Amino acid sequence: MKKGFFTLGFLTGLLCASILFSVLKPGRSGEGLTTRQFKVAHGLPTSHPVHTGIEHFAERVHFHSGGRLQFKVFPNGQLGSETQNLEQMQAGTLDAAKVGASTLGSFIPVSKVFSLPYLFQSSDHYWSILNGEIGTELLEALATNGRGQPSGFRGLAYYDAGSRNFYAPKAILSPDDLVGMKIRVMNDPVAIDMMKALGASPTPIAWGELYTALQQGVVDGAENNPPSFVSSNHFEVCQEFSFDEHSRIPDVLMISDSTWKNLSAEEQNWIHQAAADSSKFQRNAWDEGVASAVEVMKSKGVTIHQVDPKPFMEATQSVRERYAEGEIGTFLNRIQAEIEP
Repeated sequence: MKKGFFTLGFLTGLLCASILFSVLKPGRSGEGLTTRQFKVAHGLPTSHPVHTGIEHFAERVHFHSGGRLQFKVFPNGQLGSETQNLEQMQAGTLDAAKVGASTLGSFIPVSKVFSLPYLFQSSDHYWSILNGEIGTELLEALATNGRGQPSGFRGLAYYDAGSRNFYAPKAILSPDDLVGMKIRVMNDPVAIDMMKALGASPTPIAWGELYTALQQGVVDGAENNPPSFVSSNHFEVCQEFSFDEHSRIPDVLMISDSTWKNLSAEEQNWIHQAAADSSKFQRNAWDEGVASAVEVMKSKGVTIHQVDPKPFMEATQSVRERYAEGEIGTFLNRIQAEIEP
């Protein structure tokens, strides 16, 4: 009789332990547990590899938290521009967002270092910096504004945004081809200074308005990466694309400081891990996205030029020198010191 009671008790305990483990282990839906909902926004279409990375982030948060934390993704600028998203995070009305490092320059001056032309020698150099000590320091610096006060948000991870390159209805093979051209740039002082150094007329225009501006001749050309060129259908108005790789400006996954402070240490760890997972995943998705975009460009009749970057690099030396002071100068020198001879 005692043996029967022992067996029954053992089996009951085993069943309870199995049920508890199945509920608590990562990857479960979190049924029966409190679920917290968050919003993450970005301005790109769902076909873009950056969107793929952000969706992976949401999936990994769900996995690591066992369903306790859930991020809903709002693409296509549904919740506003990147600047508006940063302001919303500061106000605590948006939990997270993907923003370009160039947009951060208006909020965190040191992030302007990322916009400097020919800062990185190659993709390998770029990622060795981002994944190393310098990249970690710059990511942590995003939590503090230029006055030494909390910025209202913090960086979680870098996403690949590739190299930026020129495209127009005519071929751009050297800086001489840019002289007098109106080139759309981001509303970023470094990008504006770079374009002036190359002899072009920088024209800041919102990304969503660029197709019409190119079509109507408001600007003569623009610069960006292949996935953005294709996803925006700019090949319909510009048939010449030149790989000069004048800048590599990362996208950054950000989180609101107010949201972050309302998370437990364990929850913060889940989100950090999910961000790291998504960064690796997005980098692979980016490479695939670039290869796919180039094939689309060829199929649409776009002429692709591999140009010598040296003349462009020499023409923009004055821009790097202009910003080579203070904290930006310190990071610039450290980054360039790691370029292989």
